Amino acid sequence: MAEPLSAHPSTPPPAPSSSPSPLSRPRRRRHVLKEFLPMGVAAAVMLMARTSLADHYVVPSGSMEPTVQVGDRILVDKRAFGIRLPVIDTYILPLAEPKPGDVVVLASPENDSTLLKRVVAGPGDMIAVKGGRVTLNGLKAPVTHERGGAWEALGETRHPLRLGGPDFGPVRVPDGHYLVMGDNRGNSHDGRLFGFVARDAIRGRAVRVFLRNGDFTWKTL
Repeated sequence: MAEPLSAHPSTPPPAPSSSPSPLSRPRRRRHVLKEFLPMGVAAAVMLMARTSLADHYVVPSGSMEPTVQVGDRILVDKRAFGIRLPVIDTYILPLAEPKPGDVVVLASPENDSTLLKRVVAGPGDMIAVKGGRVTLNGLKAPVTHERGGAWEALGETRHPLRLGGPDFGPVRVPDGHYLVMGDNRGNSHDGRLFGFVARDAIRGRAVRVFLRNGDFTWKTL
């Protein structure tokens, strides 16, 4: 008589693997790219536009009074003097040169903070300042007193100012550099104290005040 076969418990089927199949990983990557690539491109375009085209700036101090007031929001043309790449503080395509009378946004040579000042002299100019009055290449910039204050004609620009502050020069501006000062010359930490600024430090020209005391305006600088 044949011996009965011994009974063995059946082996359960293997549990499905929880790890993604080889095909699911590329699919997941494509999904992530589809979701986040447009956002990354948009952020890059915004960064490039702010670095290379235009930006706005909130005025933190009174060094440019009475022309610009504390809290004013100003529009800055970053193409005025050339094209520069994001993050890189160097012009890759220089265009027009800053000139006396221009109001500019620049990086401070002391701590890289952003400043708003007026260009008063450029490369090769002989500059002297006494009592806040500018003498450029031997000629005093005309100052008249009207409308309750002083007005200066600097280059092609005529603007209000407050005289005073430390004297400076006479000295010749080095190549590739500029002297910048505030219009509130009796209360402005500017080039008379920190010296000349390099062209690459000038980030754009301030062209308009567009908001003052919460009200829309369109004041030309």
